Amino acid sequence: MNQERLYTVLREPHISEKVSILGDQVNQYAFKVARDATKAEIREAVETLFKVDVEKVTTANVKGKVKRTVRGVTRKKNWKKAYVTVAAGQELDYMVTD
Repeated sequence: MNQERLYTVLREPHISEKVSILGDQVNQYAFKVARDATKAEIREAVETLFKVDVEKVTTANVKGKVKRTVRGVTRKKNWKKAYVTVAAGQELDYMVTD
């Protein structure tokens, strides 16, 4: 996979209470990824960018929420989420501190 594709597969880390608990308990992290990304591409991108060993990748397609406003009904975009399990003893540090 070329370098440009590596940086477009992973969009951003998905941070929630559930993901925080998974990170502590089973060394699992979540990312918002490109909708056309495959599990193999996600694995390679995480291993290359964060320099960790990935044991397992699970993906889920998330449907966008419907929002009702004064102007009518709109819908958020659909997106794809990937849960990445990292080898024991390793962790991802994607938090940016200033």
